[in-house]
Amino acid sequence: MSRTLIIAEAGVNHNGRMDLAYRLIDVAAEAGADYVKFQTWKSENVISKHAPKAEYQKETTGEEESMLEMEKKLEFPFENFLLLKQYCEKRGIGFMSTPFDIESARFLFSLGIDIMKIPSGEITNLPFLEVLAESPCPLILSTGMCEMSEIEDAVRILRSKGNPEITVLHCNTQYPTPMQDVNLRAMLTIREQLRLPVGLSDHSLGIEVPIAAVAMGAEVIEKHFTLSREMEGPDHKASLEPSEMARMVAAIRNVEMALGDPQKHVTASEQGNIEVARKSIIASRRIRKGEIFGPDNLTTKRPGTGLSPMRWYEVVGTVAKRDFEEDELIEI
Repeated sequence: MSRTLIIAEAGVNHNGRMDLAYRLIDVAAEAGADYVKFQTWKSENVISKHAPKAEYQKETTGEEESMLEMEKKLEFPFENFLLLKQYCEKRGIGFMSTPFDIESARFLFSLGIDIMKIPSGEITNLPFLEVLAESPCPLILSTGMCEMSEIEDAVRILRSKGNPEITVLHCNTQYPTPMQDVNLRAMLTIREQLRLPVGLSDHSLGIEVPIAAVAMGAEVIEKHFTLSREMEGPDHKASLEPSEMARMVAAIRNVEMALGDPQKHVTASEQGNIEVARKSIIASRRIRKGEIFGPDNLTTKRPGTGLSPMRWYEVVGTVAKRDFEEDELIEI
């Protein structure tokens, strides 16, 4: 199996502070993720002053401020992302950011990013998708809150300008996602119907779901992380803490190795166990030269260094060419 692309989703868990953003990059790099991903937007381009918060946002940040006011506090100016990209290069981890408006998407293109992520909320935003279809780099499309027909429409639009490199992520946008709503098998349906690489953008608690997704064939895993779930902000409570992110990455790499190849064969590590665990045809009692071998004087026991029991009927009925002691390996 090829290496799973692991995206550590910092998102807005920097709380609008560059020092926290740098620390998040450090955590993602130390955990072994391939990319750390932020979010890029201009609040006035994305959110009307009348837009309500999501219920999980109300639970985590209160209802006193509007969504626009909340997002404005979390918004980074464009110049910050160049600094973050440079710091990612210094730490040896890929930089990504999700745009939420056309101006932000074009800015990210100008940075020379090598992968562009399209968020679930923009999957029905036709003008936005048409701009993303011009992407010079591969696209990753999240599909939270989607029916299959909506995903098909979005993929058709993204392909309209000839971009063939699209990976589709199964996703549920509830933070956190209840286990009964994860619905991992839908990822396989997406792969089958669209014939595209698939993955998972996971918002469930813990690390079990992304590990299971890799075992099922996910080629990309995206998972939110934070410095601490006790921090204030909309997404911290549904995010992994640093040690959990590191465990998730390690577990995914182990699963990749464990999946191996589709051929069943004896591995190098177990080769030496064959002689210990298998059996041979041996004398069940003392046998004299000239006796006929049969069930009355033969049995099978370890070790497996003699004649295989699969040759039982080659041995039964033949004549002993010499004496054999009890438990001695039979020769013919």
